Amino acid sequence: MIRYRYDGTTEGLFSAIDHILRHESDPQSIELEVQEQMLFDEGQFIATSSERAEVLMRRFSAAYPDNARQVMYCIFSERADMATFLLHYIHLVSVHGSAVEGNLNHPDVHAVHFLARKVSREVHRFKGLLRFAMLEDGSYLAQLEPDFNIIQPLSVFFRGRLRTQEWFIYDVKRSLVSHWDGNALEYGTLESFRSPELASEEHEVRKLWKAFFSHIAIPERKNPQLQRSFMPMKYWKYLVEKE
Repeated sequence: MIRYRYDGTTEGLFSAIDHILRHESDPQSIELEVQEQMLFDEGQFIATSSERAEVLMRRFSAAYPDNARQVMYCIFSERADMATFLLHYIHLVSVHGSAVEGNLNHPDVHAVHFLARKVSREVHRFKGLLRFAMLEDGSYLAQLEPDFNIIQPLSVFFRGRLRTQEWFIYDVKRSLVSHWDGNALEYGTLESFRSPELASEEHEVRKLWKAFFSHIAIPERKNPQLQRSFMPMKYWKYLVEKE
């Protein structure tokens, strides 16, 4: 099996896939991995080309939007061994079209489908579990520590839901921040982050929400196991009602 290496970035991954699809007659026989800092690391290194990566992403997304979404969700997983099966999957879709999605017996199709579904499930959960707190300056802040790097799809979702408010979403685990100012959505990174003071109104809202949450509960119908299935304990840290 022929081995190729890339720099570990998303642009590097798409650059390598583009190179392989254009120059190799049998991409299914290719192995693609991140370049390790080792003296005798085997494989040909493919340099990152932002232009080639953008062209591939744009064309693939335009032709196969649903499959492109699957690919991006796999990338959000940050799984170390995903490059090879993403290469094979993109090649299969490029040759056979979106119908390959139904062939879950194929190991690469199954791997992409399985991983994308896990990431999609977490995105769906945080759409309902993310809590925005009002800050002193009138903006809003939501903090989370997801298993996967899902700040981009979450931010796009809340851009549509909270268009008139200024807000920040902060991934504490990865020090990633998204910011919507009412006009543009931007992303950045922070080495450290200190939460600004909450607005006085926010403290009152939290008290009311906790009281509401407590009073609507029916003790006789309490089912902790079912609750954890819908709201896993690992997400409770930033839920006001669980403080």
